[in-house]
Amino acid sequence: MQRLLPNPGPTTVERQLDAYRPWEEPHEDRPFVAMNFVATVDGRATMDGVSGPIGSDADTAMLAGLRTRFDAVMIGAGTMRAERYGRPIASQERREHRERIGLPHDPLMVIVSGRLDLPWDASLFTAGAGRVLIFTASEAEPPETATSLRVVRHEGRVDLAAALRHLREERGVRAVLSEGGPHLHSQLWAAGLVDDLFLTTAPKLTGADAPRILEGKALPEPSELELAWLLEQEGELFARYSHRSPDG
Repeated sequence: MQRLLPNPGPTTVERQLDAYRPWEEPHEDRPFVAMNFVATVDGRATMDGVSGPIGSDADTAMLAGLRTRFDAVMIGAGTMRAERYGRPIASQERREHRERIGLPHDPLMVIVSGRLDLPWDASLFTAGAGRVLIFTASEAEPPETATSLRVVRHEGRVDLAAALRHLREERGVRAVLSEGGPHLHSQLWAAGLVDDLFLTTAPKLTGADAPRILEGKALPEPSELELAWLLEQEGELFARYSHRSPDG
């Protein structure tokens, strides 16, 4: 892997992420929020409904590495149904590394699900490890799960700003990694709730009618981004963008 920007030279995923400490930069009323996505050159975020076939082993390593740097991992219900998550950090070694750098053993798994329509047989719920917090507008009751589960209900629809405030004030969450999907990310950007974007661009074209990394209503205004770093391996690009505030 090569670092193209800044300071060109050889690097690794581990070396690049070693100095990245988002939990040290929480906002007063919400956690620091980063989103992570992989996309094709023609801007598509899934192949056959899932993101896995787009990226390489290096992209998987970047995702796994990022999960070791955040208090919580957030996804939408559609992503949970498509990807059927298990324990977000499967490696005991990585969980122990999290504790050494001051993070909880397992990241809190946060799901935004308006209707509470989730694959309850997925291993995230059945493995009995870690913790899950669901924000929903549904009055339905979830089934019994082996994994520790809590539900926070919002009236009408899930208010993402209120959800993040709850995570910061009630759960002590300092940094959240959002992994999708495109509608959740579009809502986060529209509400001005994103600080960093990690985007892997795979050297692939699909030409398919698949979602982009943001879907739904247009943003109120274009979001200005600053390129913090750019890495390359075998034609695959790994960018970290920081969200530039309106006042520059």
